[in-house]
Amino acid sequence: MRIEKLRQNFNITTRFVHFPLHPETPAEGRTLEALFGSGAADIQEKNRHMKAMMEAEGLPYSQRTHTYNSRLAQELACWAVEQEGGEAIHDQLFRAYFVDTRNVADTNVLLDAAAGAGLDRAAAAQVIEERTYKSQVDADWDKSRQYGVTGVPTYVTAGTGVVGAQSYEVLEKLLTDAGAQRTA
Repeated sequence: MRIEKLRQNFNITTRFVHFPLHPETPAEGRTLEALFGSGAADIQEKNRHMKAMMEAEGLPYSQRTHTYNSRLAQELACWAVEQEGGEAIHDQLFRAYFVDTRNVADTNVLLDAAAGAGLDRAAAAQVIEERTYKSQVDADWDKSRQYGVTGVPTYVTAGTGVVGAQSYEVLEKLLTDAGAQRTA
């Protein structure tokens, strides 16, 4: 993946800043047809395009029919990255959403993701139930708005950013222009 390659080639630290992509989506989700206001043929084309982009990165992707509210997943991820090995939650949530096409607003799906990342299921359940990281995600959403983020992924360094799935070369230039130091 591009980010892993950047981490190998530059002395950088990465941090996920959560963004409210379609926060109005109800917990049960909505169809992609309703989200985009289009027909089945258009959704099939969007899925083909997305699958090609994912495959180019060596990532799995299944045909999606729905989008789901990711708010609780973001809160869980904030907690997870503070736990030893917790960064694995991002891969688990990616797989749940883009490969297994599961509803990432569903508590059981989130707990499965936490367990799959090797995290304590009971502790994860408490984080979700108590909304322990709500204020941290609120702050991320505010930061995203301040930066003018309009889509995901967005990459930002030294006050400059690029939106969307970018080539390695574009991301490398972003870091180089920002003065990031290469590894030896």
